[in-house]
Amino acid sequence: MFVKIAFGNIRRSLSDYSVYFFALALAACLLYSFTGSGDYLLSLDLTDDQRGFYETCSSITQAFSVFSVVVFAFLIVYANRFILRRRSREFGLYQLLGMEPGLVARILCYENVLVGLLSLAAGIGAGVLLSPLMGSVTAFVFNAPWAFRIALSQNAALWTAECFAAIMAAATLLSIRELGKRTLISLMDAASAPEKVRRIRLFPPVVQGIVAAALLAMVWGMCILQPVQFIMLMIPLGFAAVFATGIVFRLQAQRRPRRARKHPDRYWQGLRCFTLRQIEERVSSGSNALACTCVLSAVGICMMVAGFAFSVGMRGPGSSAGLADTMAPVGFIGIFYGATFLVSAMAVLALQLMTAASDSQQRFRLLEQLGCERRLMERSLRSFVGYCFVTPTAFALVHCVFGLLLIGFLALVIGSQSYGLVCAGCIGFALALFGVYFLLTYAVSKRMLLRPLAEGEGAATS
Repeated sequence: MFVKIAFGNIRRSLSDYSVYFFALALAACLLYSFTGSGDYLLSLDLTDDQRGFYETCSSITQAFSVFSVVVFAFLIVYANRFILRRRSREFGLYQLLGMEPGLVARILCYENVLVGLLSLAAGIGAGVLLSPLMGSVTAFVFNAPWAFRIALSQNAALWTAECFAAIMAAATLLSIRELGKRTLISLMDAASAPEKVRRIRLFPPVVQGIVAAALLAMVWGMCILQPVQFIMLMIPLGFAAVFATGIVFRLQAQRRPRRARKHPDRYWQGLRCFTLRQIEERVSSGSNALACTCVLSAVGICMMVAGFAFSVGMRGPGSSAGLADTMAPVGFIGIFYGATFLVSAMAVLALQLMTAASDSQQRFRLLEQLGCERRLMERSLRSFVGYCFVTPTAFALVHCVFGLLLIGFLALVIGSQSYGLVCAGCIGFALALFGVYFLLTYAVSKRMLLRPLAEGEGAATS
């Protein structure tokens, strides 16, 4: 009976689970594709020497796949938080009707298992179908002959299933634990209550701005002037960059409405005041998540550039063939992790904005009751989503300037060529990916916010 209820809930909540399902399937597809990259290579027509070399590289890439598991665990946990927040009121209604909390937790567990199995099958299936494309990229990086071939890696599928099951089990336990900690009132009001995020209140904005500028100057300065120390201290410096970037986003979101109020003719035009208020509240409270997206995107772009520069860029005239073969695994790891970080960052940002859209349903419903035109609400939503995408993207490119200077110096030392073309291609790919995620996020947010209003209008007229 509980399995039937869980399946019915999934079918009834397709608008919510579509985003959740896509995030899980994407994580499974990328994890499978990276782990099975060695099998893609070994399925090609290789010499005995190439085969032995690539078998060694396959073990190296599988060892590095542990780091991708950590990234995807963060993504899946964040996605679980999104779906739990969206459906808290429904779980509260179950308890209000007399269902024990343990039975509600069991339904949630069944739902996660069903969605996890479907997304795992879809992710591995997509990875198998995309294996010719993945194989072409792998062969291009390793400078190996390529032929169209669909490859199924049993070891990669088993590894992906094991890691995915462990991550989903941990995420489900965290969701059940979070559900058990909430009272009935908090569950019923979860859809309208904004997320509680700690803010820095000990220091005035001027002091916070000075601290952010000092941290960014330290990170960027070490990247340019002390590259060896920067590489050794990359993780703590990354946290410093996230902290400083979060302060910048928060101060910018708070100052923008104050500057706009100085021009009343523009401030009160359309829903500009409402949009700026949304930006001030959401970006200020979610500045840390935006900062993580920004820094993760910058790291992803830099890693992709380094991957291509240290592999494909080593094949020009005058370059050593042995050095190019040796750097190929490093290049492939950089390309894959760069793409993984970009996709994960955009997925987290999309889920965050969809959560904000879910929290804003009552506000848009009030605008509709006040007689606001639908096109104005669409423009306000588009401006808000666009700001939340453009701001971290633009600042990520600022971070990339310093990272790409460091990579360019290393590429010059080892003799890599066509560095400018590599940078342009990777940045273009990242911007195209950002654009796709922006369109998808806006479309889903629009459906979440404005479709209920249209349905209400239709019911009222009928």
